[in-house]
Amino acid sequence: MHLPVHQFEPQDPGRVNFVRDVVAARPRDELALITHVDGRREAEWRFGELDELSGHVAAVLADRGARRGSVVLTLVGNTIDYALTMLACLRMGAAMLPCSEQLRPKDVELRARRARPALVIADRRNRDVVERASLVCPVLYVPDESLRSPQPAPPYAELDDDDPAFVLFTSGTSGPPKLVTHGQRYVRGQVLQALEWMAARPGELVWSTAAPGWSKSARNSFIAPWLGGAAALLQDERFDPTRRLETVRAEGVNVLCMAPTEYRLIAAAGPIGPLPSLRRAITAGEALGVPAFHAWREQTGLEISDGYGQTETGQITGVRPGESAPPGSMGRPLPGVRAAIEDGELVVDPATVPTFFLGYDGAAAPAGWWHTGDRVRADADGWLFFEARADDVIISAGYRIGPAEVESTLLGHPAVRECAVLGLPDEARGQVVGAAVVLRDGVAGSDELVRELQEFVRAETAPYKYPRRVWFVPELPKTTSGKIARAQLRATIR
Repeated sequence: MHLPVHQFEPQDPGRVNFVRDVVAARPRDELALITHVDGRREAEWRFGELDELSGHVAAVLADRGARRGSVVLTLVGNTIDYALTMLACLRMGAAMLPCSEQLRPKDVELRARRARPALVIADRRNRDVVERASLVCPVLYVPDESLRSPQPAPPYAELDDDDPAFVLFTSGTSGPPKLVTHGQRYVRGQVLQALEWMAARPGELVWSTAAPGWSKSARNSFIAPWLGGAAALLQDERFDPTRRLETVRAEGVNVLCMAPTEYRLIAAAGPIGPLPSLRRAITAGEALGVPAFHAWREQTGLEISDGYGQTETGQITGVRPGESAPPGSMGRPLPGVRAAIEDGELVVDPATVPTFFLGYDGAAAPAGWWHTGDRVRADADGWLFFEARADDVIISAGYRIGPAEVESTLLGHPAVRECAVLGLPDEARGQVVGAAVVLRDGVAGSDELVRELQEFVRAETAPYKYPRRVWFVPELPKTTSGKIARAQLRATIR
């Protein structure tokens, strides 16, 4: 089944440099970033200031051994140092490997061993992790004002689309994370989703809450907002539903990009309340779920515009501005992207994806249409609905069951805060549906509640989909990008 292609004409500037072509091209006194640290508003940063400071940081990186084509590994939060290091790398042609601060020493060591960075930039709060990771390259700790001290800046590198820009690791939801290399085309290719999905307007403020280490952070923290003419907000703070909404109101955020889990937890925490500045809310990473969609629409008047992408592809589907999608849909292919459904799996033509990766671990990307490994379905109007990873589909007594639909149904029960659905081995049926459930505060697990949840699912969806086994857990294992780590969860089942 081939999906309709909407036209989009990307620009091909030839030799590129994001800092020169975007940052330095904006009015020097135009607002670019607002940063929050330690629960307070830290500073406003202008485009001219960021252009100048990125040159100073690039000079320091070069002095410490980073070169065009080198990898610079970072272990920092959503701070100005994250932004300046990324801009310095893009300016000089180094590839940035942003890592999550949730990584442990063995995780950092594994990434360093595979990516072979020339330099590590780490927040001082992560010193213990870095020192225990047995790194063989220099380490610079931030904050460090000397990084920003005036010094001759290296020239903007003249880069090709295939020169590396980012080295990212996949989420590892169903197996070991893979090393993905993205070229400069990944950076300039963000203009597609910036205009057709994020859809920020000039003069607006965008807040993408993703932490470094998630590919959505690399592309949406400020690159996509700037390509749309907007400013961006960076907040270095742990997630808290109340604080999140307070910041949206205090800063007058116009476009909000959060993980599905964050939208769900805010809806579950109580009344959302008025958000008068907020014009658009978007999400991606996993299925949002119908209950959260309805809660936000009923309480704010906003329909969360879901989308879909992978570390390898960047954003490839989404609910575009002005569209009203059926609840639970991850949108339709973005303009110009050729996609199809083959035997239930979403596939895309890499030639039509402007942010497609260069390959794994230095090897070329696979030839031909890209198989996402994700099972989806389309309705009569072409709206796509995520069902499961191909290797997560549950086959029970001949029925094919996507975990996402069962999870979405369970999330509609007032006792459920989070859940994850898996296929469990069964001698008679091959597999049965199992559900790990995190309960809301004040709710106690019991055999009676298990039966209630089972009957709730049977009443809300096809009876063969109900979870024959339900168990309660204090929390779900997550990847560093906030997705449910199904392989890890599966390994804990006795």
